[in-house]
Amino acid sequence: MRYAIVGAAGQLGSEFCRLLGDNALPLFRRDLDLLKPEKLRAVLKSAGPDLVINCAAYNFVDRAEDEVESAFAVNFVGVRALALACRDLHVPLVHFSTDYVYGLDADRNTPYTVHDAPGPLSVYGMSKLAGEYAVRATLGDHFVIRTCGLYGDRQVAGSGKQTNFVTTMLRLADSNRPIRVVNDQHCTPTFARDVAAVTMELVKGQRFGLHHLTNDGSTTWFEFARTIFHLANRDVQLEAISSEAYGAKARRPNYSVLENTYPMRPWPEALQDYLQTRENVLGSALPSIGNEIA
Repeated sequence: MRYAIVGAAGQLGSEFCRLLGDNALPLFRRDLDLLKPEKLRAVLKSAGPDLVINCAAYNFVDRAEDEVESAFAVNFVGVRALALACRDLHVPLVHFSTDYVYGLDADRNTPYTVHDAPGPLSVYGMSKLAGEYAVRATLGDHFVIRTCGLYGDRQVAGSGKQTNFVTTMLRLADSNRPIRVVNDQHCTPTFARDVAAVTMELVKGQRFGLHHLTNDGSTTWFEFARTIFHLANRDVQLEAISSEAYGAKARRPNYSVLENTYPMRPWPEALQDYLQTRENVLGSALPSIGNEIA
């Protein structure tokens, strides 16, 4: 089997390349660009994959509020063209979406199922939802997978500097300055490696359709940061603030926890595993997860 990984330079794309090894066909932006939809079919026909895994996206949540056309060009127009190309070539497609397709229900406090009606608050969320609908309406053999709070390492050569919430927190810890993190947005931090592994289980079982895949449990961004520092043995001054005080341009959901369609391990366990692979950053042994953060 040959698996075309669109967006192979990113965190999730890198994990698929690592997991699939010689069966992975990494496609970088120079190879396949969702901003050039007219060329997608020819690229995929030449590559000849048995499955396409799309990890590419416009994911600048705040910038999307001003760059509406750019967000929809990638997350909707490009994704629709990719789905059409897969349909014409009779190749199944895996496409990733986001918990930010939810949020309109301000009183929500229970995990969203795949049957719950979406309601995005931001341009980014709207563009990702439009991409979901494009895939589901165009191609029968598809996997649309929503995930949340994704973090991981970029492991493909030449993929550039890695940035995610975990690495950002560790970098800020080195600044010896107070760190302010929002404490009123409930989500589930998710290790990209786990998403890649479970996705391939869905593929092998031909469980086509819409899925929610995150690590198990929920937390706030503040509690996520607190756990990162605890596990990394970092002593920092951490301050909980509201979303209003943070003042991000795009609105985020107050609650965007997803109910999984496939079992996954708890998020603190996955986080500890991720941190233990980053000894060059941490420079010290990590404690076991205790009851206070489990």
